[in-house]
Amino acid sequence: MAGSSFGTIFKVTTWGESHGKALGAVIDGCPSGLSLEEKDIQKYLDRRKPGNSSISTPRKEADQVQILSGVFEGKTTGTPISLLVPNTSQRSSDYSEIASYYRPGHADYTFDAKYGFRDYTGGGRSSGRETIGRVASGAVAAKILNELGIQVLAYTRSIGPISISPERFQEELILSNETCMPDPVAHQLAMDYLQSCMEAKDSSGGVVECVVKGVPAGLGDPVFEKLDACLAKAVMSIGAVKAVEIGDGVHAALARGSENNDTFYIKDGQIAKKTNHSGGILGGISDGSEIILRAHIKPTPSIFSPQETVTRDGKETTVSIKGRHDPVIVPRAVVVVEAMTALTILDALLLNRSTRMDALYGSL
Repeated sequence: MAGSSFGTIFKVTTWGESHGKALGAVIDGCPSGLSLEEKDIQKYLDRRKPGNSSISTPRKEADQVQILSGVFEGKTTGTPISLLVPNTSQRSSDYSEIASYYRPGHADYTFDAKYGFRDYTGGGRSSGRETIGRVASGAVAAKILNELGIQVLAYTRSIGPISISPERFQEELILSNETCMPDPVAHQLAMDYLQSCMEAKDSSGGVVECVVKGVPAGLGDPVFEKLDACLAKAVMSIGAVKAVEIGDGVHAALARGSENNDTFYIKDGQIAKKTNHSGGILGGISDGSEIILRAHIKPTPSIFSPQETVTRDGKETTVSIKGRHDPVIVPRAVVVVEAMTALTILDALLLNRSTRMDALYGSL
């Protein structure tokens, strides 16, 4: 299977399946000298692990990370960092029935069409547990960015028809409630909405918003490696993400140029913008303001209502999904969006050191 690696200088390869022995990642290109312990990574994995709330799958996994290489006496050595997270709660029998048919909204049919064979236990490589390697690697990237004064913050912007209000934004709520919404009113409305979805044996989608602060102007390249294009690819590679917006996104198509343009001015002797419709990126290059992106996530396809489908041998049938599933995956996807954003920004930052002679001189 091609396509399990991400990044150019800070390069990550993820591996593992939902019901295999373990999942993990190998990071190549991490600078030496970074203070790194398992707890630095664990706090990110704890945000995405299952069984933490009434709106996540009841599957219980500790998701305890082990650093197998690349760290000595608490510091990265510059060699590949190998990360492993064992699976401890596999129940493959929950999925034995789906070997014979294709679940609506899942990659069952497309995996068969491509490979002629698939791991039907929990979705195998296309399962949401694949994101463990992304989050573990993204935690390392985020630690480097934090030391450079760059912060990546993601949160739930909406679940179904319920959206947060900027006037009620409370950052501390993101890690303390089940929806990861920074708005107490929207959180309660979303919980009520999700309860109605579960009672109807249905599920919901939503939107994750991510804000990156402290990014200097100049990251990204103006043609095929635009920073917004790289971010879009990174976030779109997350399972269930169906659209990505940067800045005003699709609303920019409805605006006039006079409304959409961000005017420049001098603030404290520095070039700044009065607005940020561009989301911090102009011409594919960061402009020094906050980078703002949104990931639109589809409803969980595993629902308990009867659905029409076909079997592998071409017969129409009706199925009811069994197993342990999330009624909404948006809250657990928040840290995944954060991780993929951190990986992209860090890789762009490292790549940028090769664009100017003065940057090279400064590294000697």
